[in-house]
Amino acid sequence: MSARRHRGGGGHDEAGMERWLLTYADMITLLLALFIVLWSISSVNISKFAQLKASLHQALDGKVIEGSSAILTGGSSPLDPQAAQVPTPMVTSLNIKASITAQIVSALQRQDTDNLERVQQQVDAYARSHGLAGSLQTSIDEQGLVIRILTDKLLFDPGQATLEPASAPVLRHIAALLTSGGLSNDVRVEGNTDDVPISTPQFHSNWELSTARATAVLGSLLTYGVQPARLSVAGYADERPIATNATVAGRRLNRRVDIVVLRRSSEGAKNP
Repeated sequence: MSARRHRGGGGHDEAGMERWLLTYADMITLLLALFIVLWSISSVNISKFAQLKASLHQALDGKVIEGSSAILTGGSSPLDPQAAQVPTPMVTSLNIKASITAQIVSALQRQDTDNLERVQQQVDAYARSHGLAGSLQTSIDEQGLVIRILTDKLLFDPGQATLEPASAPVLRHIAALLTSGGLSNDVRVEGNTDDVPISTPQFHSNWELSTARATAVLGSLLTYGVQPARLSVAGYADERPIATNATVAGRRLNRRVDIVVLRRSSEGAKNP
């Protein structure tokens, strides 16, 4: 009699264990349903969605109860994009946000280009009115507005990095343009030389000469009110010629300082 009772008690324990496992499985299913609901009402980030899907597959693609099938096997996965499509209103909202962002970016780019063209026209007008068209030139390229100043007889004596008095009005006018009209673009001052080697107690190479000349021009812009945080300097020696160094005229063009007003989209990388 006692043996039968013992067997009956053991069967009761096994039944209790099975009910506990069923309750546990129901809880897992409810949690999974909760995650799906939270995902469906949230903003969709495709990369994060893919990471979530992979993580849940790794965690749930196995047997919860020995002898049973995996939760995610059989039928479509609850995380399958084909089975759980993003609601149409959410897609529309995302498209509207993307369109507005694109319009804002486009408007800022147009404004930036307009500002650069305005400054270019003002520099060109100054060069023409002061007889400096041959020494003060401008162009606009992918990096921004390039204000090119040939050094001979305007900025420096040959082999020197001390600014000539004739440079003061030019640099003062350029600094005024860089600080007017709400222009806040970063500015990079670039020194360049021809390929004639230099070796003096002050400058051992064209690298040092080009950097010293760019620094001198930068110092002048600071004096005339350009904010220090907007400025950077670079010296390229004879590595970036714009004309041949085989002729006197070509070497004259290569001896220059470029004041580059960077596009707003290029300001994250001042130094190339």
